[in-house]
Amino acid sequence: MAKWMSKARLTAATIAMLLATSCGGGAQQASPQRHDFSIGWSIYAGWMPWPYAQKAGIVKKWADKYGIKIDFTQVNDYVESVNQFNAGKLDGVTVTNMDALTIPAAGGKDTSAIILGDYSNGNDGIVLKNASSLADIKGRTVYLVELSVSHYLLARGLSTVGLQLSDVKTVNTSDADIVGAFANPTATAAVTWNPQLTELAKMPGAKLVFDSKQVPAEILDMLCVDTATLKANPNLGKALTGIWYETIALMQRKDATGAAARAEMARMAGSTPQSFDAQLTTTHLYETPQDAVSAMTAPTLASTMTKVRDFSFSKGLFGPGAKSADAVGIGLPGGKTLGDTGNVKLRFDPSYMQQAAAGKL
Repeated sequence: MAKWMSKARLTAATIAMLLATSCGGGAQQASPQRHDFSIGWSIYAGWMPWPYAQKAGIVKKWADKYGIKIDFTQVNDYVESVNQFNAGKLDGVTVTNMDALTIPAAGGKDTSAIILGDYSNGNDGIVLKNASSLADIKGRTVYLVELSVSHYLLARGLSTVGLQLSDVKTVNTSDADIVGAFANPTATAAVTWNPQLTELAKMPGAKLVFDSKQVPAEILDMLCVDTATLKANPNLGKALTGIWYETIALMQRKDATGAAARAEMARMAGSTPQSFDAQLTTTHLYETPQDAVSAMTAPTLASTMTKVRDFSFSKGLFGPGAKSADAVGIGLPGGKTLGDTGNVKLRFDPSYMQQAAAGKL
């Protein structure tokens, strides 16, 4: 099983470790002006524009424009990249909306999502054997990475057929092991993401009964930056946004130049151009800053994050000190807040994308 597109989410063991030190407010500390910055990334179709931009000189172009230096650092394990950001070893990181909330934000790190890159549009799904619909999952044992976006997707899927998580039993299974586990004849239900999802769906008697296309724009992939660092160094946000949209425009071209860019991204991800393009078909990229701003400022973001935070709290991901889903404040565009206004730790900040949309970078 190839792992080139595995966006390995949070494992139960890692969550347990994080919860031991998580939760709590803490005052925002001032951050000094700086010149050098480090951004972490891990292999996933929607995040490959970043390392490509560094290799192609696009990062240097925009960093030079703003008199700074930006280094994009690959972290082989997605969870570890978020952990390093949480620990202050990285100034920014590529991360999902749920993990941005449950790791740095819930841990007390003030975090700003400044680029909304894409959402899973079929990259995550539920597969059953010998079944005609998702409703057949009732009473089954489900293999998945517990307390991850797979667990969230399972809960969302069950709600569409009048079922609850209590109607199934889950078995924590790593992304590396889930294909082998599902190959066992006794395994009849699993939730995972691509490329494992594709492999599961190919097995005898297997059927994809629910995927993230049915809950559009709920599993979001973003670039998050430390809020204090961003506040002290706004040019970092400007440069990152310029890098992103120049690279996205390049990879979307329908000519040989665009094909070459995507092929290089595929190579850097350890894949083939054909496989990479297949992954992009289930990744809804926000191709322009206007698209991304519209998505981030839409009322649906509040409802999405309400679902995500309610699920996270129900699974204890805000830590033992959290008394309700309101414990971690989520700042939304327009000055609105979900949860505790005195403990806002995850901020959706469209201002840099708005500057890009207005041609003011």
